[in-house]
Amino acid sequence: MRSYRIAAIDVHKKMLAVVVTDVAGEGEYQFERRKFGTTPGELRVLAQWLVEMEVEEIVMESTAQYWKPVWAALERYWKPARQKREGATKMSGTLHLCQAKSNHGPRGRKNDFADAERMIKRLMAQELVLSFVPDSEQRLWRTVTRRKHQLTRAKVGFKNQLEALLEQAHIKLSSLVSDLLGVSARRMLKALAEGESDPAVLAAMADRGLRATPAQLRDALDACTELNGVFRRLLKMALEELQVIETHIEQLDREAMDLMREHHDVVQRVAEVPGFGVDSALQMIAEVGPTAAVFPTEKHLSSWVGVCPGSEESAGESHSTRSPKGNRHMRRLLNQAAQAAVKVKGSIMEVTFHRLLPRLGYKQAIWAIAHRLCRLLWLILHKGVRYEERGPAVSAKSKRVRATRMIRELKKLGYRIEGGPLPAVAQA
Repeated sequence: MRSYRIAAIDVHKKMLAVVVTDVAGEGEYQFERRKFGTTPGELRVLAQWLVEMEVEEIVMESTAQYWKPVWAALERYWKPARQKREGATKMSGTLHLCQAKSNHGPRGRKNDFADAERMIKRLMAQELVLSFVPDSEQRLWRTVTRRKHQLTRAKVGFKNQLEALLEQAHIKLSSLVSDLLGVSARRMLKALAEGESDPAVLAAMADRGLRATPAQLRDALDACTELNGVFRRLLKMALEELQVIETHIEQLDREAMDLMREHHDVVQRVAEVPGFGVDSALQMIAEVGPTAAVFPTEKHLSSWVGVCPGSEESAGESHSTRSPKGNRHMRRLLNQAAQAAVKVKGSIMEVTFHRLLPRLGYKQAIWAIAHRLCRLLWLILHKGVRYEERGPAVSAKSKRVRATRMIRELKKLGYRIEGGPLPAVAQA
């Protein structure tokens, strides 16, 4: 019988425990063990050794972020050598990434090489939970969009810290303005940081649309007349830090736009769905790909994301239908999109949400809308169709307003939008 070798890698920060065995033979597996470092040079040596050992498939654990350089090195140096050789099979050069939890051993039996050997045995028995790893280009998209999300979260945390600083200085501006980082509030805070101490002058900097009256603003800013210079300097540093964060977010927006420029039409089609928008479209495409080609049906995508009902059954009795844990980034995006979609007056999402609300309650009804949006996303990406609203009370004016807003967002990111209304093509 022709040999067929599989390698397993137990990944750590500084070392890799690698085992290789022939799975085509009979009887117990005979493992060959070796250890390697994780530096670029060591990873090239590992790839060369695996080529010499004629390894056909490799499986490794998704240990924190340490698996990523190992995967990239094998994808670059080992995978092409196995796929392009004469006599290569369909599975030659295949890399598998398994969830570490699915490879847990018995308590008290933790060992690097034993873990790698168990990985091969469970792979052959189809007992491992394997993760979807996109190609290198899509992984780069994910890096940019996820970094932007991290900075956006940092901005929210920064806003809370800024409010705490103002409260400590007894400046009650956040009690009157809806957005502490809005235009009016930021103008007043900048002047305050630069030394302005007259509450009337600061209050006059507010826009006319601000709900607070000038008298209320003067009262809230009264403490600035005796404000310690330390608070002014801290406030100035905080505003400078905020400017840096916002500049980086804008740069990441442009970076994501440049990386996905050739998929402009896909971004536009996804952004047309109520609740999504351009920013969500970029993030979702980075997660699932421009055509969702890895997922054969919308059910596969919903299961991978984790928005479909779960199934925990024993003795013919269902114990739980709680959704499985899937891709946390997609779950966040779909939950946010569902919250926004049900507020679009007259849309089919709003009608469906209010029909489900009495029976399921708010949280489960929102999750049901997120499930529908996920299946709709697959249709738009996989079949190349457009979304067409079928709600009972959607007016031509609301369609124009939404289209205008979406076009403005696309132009802000650098896309070129041709004039005229959006084309009406196949229904989603």
